[in-house]
Amino acid sequence: MPTRVLLIDDDTRMYELLAQYLGQNGISVAHAPDGGRGLAALEGSPYDAVLLDVMMPGMDGLEVCKRIRAKTQVPILMLTARGDETDRVVGLELGADDYLAKPFSPRELLARLRAVLRRAQPTAVADRMEAQGVSIDVAGREVKVNGRPVELTGLEFELLVALVRRAGRVIPRDALLGEAGRSDTVVGERTVDVHISHLRQKLGDEGGRLIKTVRGVGYVFAKEGG
Repeated sequence: MPTRVLLIDDDTRMYELLAQYLGQNGISVAHAPDGGRGLAALEGSPYDAVLLDVMMPGMDGLEVCKRIRAKTQVPILMLTARGDETDRVVGLELGADDYLAKPFSPRELLARLRAVLRRAQPTAVADRMEAQGVSIDVAGREVKVNGRPVELTGLEFELLVALVRRAGRVIPRDALLGEAGRSDTVVGERTVDVHISHLRQKLGDEGGRLIKTVRGVGYVFAKEGG
């Protein structure tokens, strides 16, 4: 069965280009020309990922991202204007898994999309971890905090797994991205900080008791008894 993605973008020419290129690589693309129809499409049919443009008439991509995240954890790849850091940061804070600045090559989008899809797939190796009241079912991609289920995006989940596996050890920002499957993309340190902040909120760790910041280096997950 081919991978199915939904492109939410008012640019019809882009849809035609991506539908042809991604179709040649085993990915079927459906199109919604605005946010309202994109949300309706997601309600009516399951998709493996969403390609979401920020700049659209009516409901913009950031609001669409927010509404999608309120209902599902489908991977979201944001398409932003080049150099517009604000849109990228806000998109990540709202739960987007990655972003790509326009103009971009279809080849780069395919690489980013495949990376996002890989992170969303369950690992083949059963693995369960628990630390500081946080329990992780790696195979099932489920997280609980003191028995309470917590919904994470694909990248947030991978960051948490990387931190808990090395609890008590400081992981530099760039190494942390590599552990989370982001070594194939070029991102800034701000990306890591945004996702860690979002992760802390979902874990109820706003004060940084579990995930501690080591200034100028990276992050460390608190060791039991530490």
